[in-house]
Amino acid sequence: MVRRPNDPEHSRFASLVLLLVALFSCLLVYAVVSTLLNPTVNPQDSSFESLESVAGIDFGEKKGECCRGIENLELWGAAVKWGSDFKFNSSVECCQACKAMCSGNDGPCLCDTWVFCGNKDACGSRFGECWLKKQKDTLCPDRQEAGQTVSWTSGIVFGKGEGIVEMETEYGTLHIKLFPDCAPYSVTYILELLTLRHCAGCQIYRAESRGQSWDSQGNHIKDASYGPPFALIQGILEAQGTPFKKIPMEVCPTIRRGSVAWIGSGPEFFISLANHEEWKNSYTVFGSVLSEDMEIAEKIAQLPTKSDVWNNINVSVLQRPIPLVMRRMKKSLGDVNTNMKSE
Repeated sequence: MVRRPNDPEHSRFASLVLLLVALFSCLLVYAVVSTLLNPTVNPQDSSFESLESVAGIDFGEKKGECCRGIENLELWGAAVKWGSDFKFNSSVECCQACKAMCSGNDGPCLCDTWVFCGNKDACGSRFGECWLKKQKDTLCPDRQEAGQTVSWTSGIVFGKGEGIVEMETEYGTLHIKLFPDCAPYSVTYILELLTLRHCAGCQIYRAESRGQSWDSQGNHIKDASYGPPFALIQGILEAQGTPFKKIPMEVCPTIRRGSVAWIGSGPEFFISLANHEEWKNSYTVFGSVLSEDMEIAEKIAQLPTKSDVWNNINVSVLQRPIPLVMRRMKKSLGDVNTNMKSE
C-alpha cells in the first residue's frame, strides 16, 4: 500500500533521514575546519612544539599583538608570494599570511619573512603590497635597505627547529626559543650578539630560588608571599666595546616559568623560574628557555649568594658572576627535545 505524503509514519521517517543528513554535514564541516586551524601533530615527525607551546606563555589578549615587524626596514630573500598580486590593509594581515604558511609540523616554514608597504603617501601604487619570502639563513636575514626613507615594514617568522639560540655557561647551555613576531627589535639585538666571537661583559650576577612561594612547575602556592626570593636569575647582555642602544618596550605577555625578558629597555635581563602573574605586563618577553634546560637555571639559582639591597628591596647576588656567551645552536634537531606544555 502506498503511503500518502502526509502519512504520520512517513513524515517521522523523512524527518529522521533529514536529521541524520544534517548531523553528518555538520560533522564533516567541523572536521575540515579543525584540520585547517589545528593540524594534527605527530610527535615522531617533529622534535619541536609550536611557537606558542615552546613559549609556555599567553601571547597577549589583543588579536595580532604578536604579529609585529620593524618599520623602515626592507628584508630581502626569495619571494614565495609576489606583493604586486598579494595585498592587504595592514602589516598584521601580511604577517598572519606568512604564519599561515608556517603551520605544518615538519620543520622549517615555507615563508619565514614578510615585507609590507603600509605608508599610503610613500608607497603610492604599491600601498598594501605583501611580499612573502624565504631566507637562506633565518638567524642572519638578508637585508636590502633600512632608514627613514624606506617605506617597508618587515618581520621574521621562525618555524620548528628555527630561532633557537644557545646561552652557554659553565654550568650548562640554555636553549632559548626567540619570539621575533612579539619582540622584533629585541630579537634583532640578540641576532647581532650571535655575530660576536666573544661576549665580554655578558654574565649572570643575581640568583634567587623559588623558595617556599612556588612549586616545581612554577605555580604560586596559595597564601605564600611573592618574594623574596623572587624565583629568577638575572644578568646582562651587553658586550664590552659594543655600543648598546636602548630597546623599545615591545609585546609584554605574562611572565611564565622559562620566560626570558628585558628589565626596562635592557641590557639587563632575567629568566623566570616561576609564573609571575603578579607582574602583569611589565616586561618585554623576547624568548623562552626550553623546558628540559630549566634544570640548569635551577642549578644556577642554588649557587652561593650574598645579600644586597637594591632600591629598598632585598636581593641575592651571586658571590661569583657567571660569564655567558650567546651562540648559534650546535646540536641537531633530534638532539633537542622541546616537549613543553602550553598554558
